[in-house]
Amino acid sequence: MIQLRKSDDRGRTKLDWLDGRHTFSFGEYYDPAMMGFSKLRVINEDWIAPGGGFGTHPHRDMEIITWILEGALRHRDSMGNGPVIRAGDMQRMTAGTGITHSEINDSATQPVHMLQIWILPSQTGLTPGYEQQTFPAERRRGADRLVVSPDGRDNSLMIHQNARIHIAQVEPGTPLTHEVPPGRRTWIQAARGPVEINGLRLESGDGAGAIDERRLVISSPGESDVLLFDLP
Repeated sequence: MIQLRKSDDRGRTKLDWLDGRHTFSFGEYYDPAMMGFSKLRVINEDWIAPGGGFGTHPHRDMEIITWILEGALRHRDSMGNGPVIRAGDMQRMTAGTGITHSEINDSATQPVHMLQIWILPSQTGLTPGYEQQTFPAERRRGADRLVVSPDGRDNSLMIHQNARIHIAQVEPGTPLTHEVPPGRRTWIQAARGPVEINGLRLESGDGAGAIDERRLVISSPGESDVLLFDLP
């Protein structure tokens, strides 16, 4: 069974510097039927205007993953990290016992387009941590690439949860097959569409929850980026 979550049905935060879409309940957007999917708690798709951004704010007891689709984001945190995260980069923060950080568009002319993902950790009170990797398009093209895992295998980012994230970049005429282990659930997020999952069409920004689907066949009429969340 695959249940579709259309892009236009998501919650929205609209400010002069931010256009944010929320797959699950977040901030002032609340839908009791959309509080997450398994250990996946947040998928926010944000467009940040030049010079705009999130000022210093706190987090705790969450695994936070940021993927930059376009633009460059200046990150600063209480752990002493301060990189610019660029298109193709993925960042993981373990908020654990508590961190503060800010995220500001590093350009005066170009917007940032990003996904921020929150996954519940396997335990509370973890030591805060930071990790960043670049996954360039040429390494993702035509592949189902593991980018986040609980053990960091295949040069993936490591999170404190029995969950994995794959990026499937689909090329026209070359479907990809993703095998789902027994007893696992999958959330599919179309970062760049359109894409078809087992014949179900997703446009950019659409998501879908798959339960009792052992194999996902992913195809697209154009190059597409799809996040596949392998969840308990």
